[in-house]
Amino acid sequence: MIIIPAIDLQGGQAVRLVQGDYGKKTVYNPDPVKVAKNFEEMGAQYLHVVDLDGAKDGNTANIESVRAIRAAIKIPMQLGGGIRDAKTVDMYLNEIGVNRVILGTVAVAQPEFVREMIDLHGAEKIVVGADVRGDKVSTAGWLADSEVDYLEFIERLKNFGVKYVVATDISRDGTLTSPNWSMYEKIAGVNVVVSGGVANEEHVQKAAKYYGIIVGKAFYEGRVDLKKCFLKYQTL
Repeated sequence: MIIIPAIDLQGGQAVRLVQGDYGKKTVYNPDPVKVAKNFEEMGAQYLHVVDLDGAKDGNTANIESVRAIRAAIKIPMQLGGGIRDAKTVDMYLNEIGVNRVILGTVAVAQPEFVREMIDLHGAEKIVVGADVRGDKVSTAGWLADSEVDYLEFIERLKNFGVKYVVATDISRDGTLTSPNWSMYEKIAGVNVVVSGGVANEEHVQKAAKYYGIIVGKAFYEGRVDLKKCFLKYQTL
């Protein structure tokens, strides 16, 4: 398992939302580069970054922060939020040097686009974000709900060659309650990254059966000792 610390960007700052609500924001650090370097120094082997402004508006609002983070750390990083066309995918992967891009909204609206990006860049560089509310996949920074069932969505994308899925239960995200373990048990055939609701070390340990787990608010609120967890549970 890989433990992936998260940095959510809004207005160039490291923030966290509750259940994707842009009105429920906490700024944890105005300098996301400093946060990223701290994660690397603690022993992180991968970094998860989300451009919240980009996710909402479909643009690259925090590109300069992404660029600065990439330049400051040596560990690989994955990026999601607002990546909805081939030019943006290419820019992040080949110009800025992001290791994996996460496709969410565009994967729902244009599933064939995911296949095209895998054919062009390889399955190791393309991750799909399944952001789930109820049993349906949400889009546009979780502000819009589709009629697409998350299991059908993942199954379709598996057939396109998708190897990695970050699955988030929106109702749990930022709540420090618990991941939706029953949701993950239904997903098969891909490398699943647990996301949303992580609150303690027990949750990190329980995620060991999956490919990875994203830890955000639980770290920022002092509930998870990431340095300890990296040593105890990280195996990638």
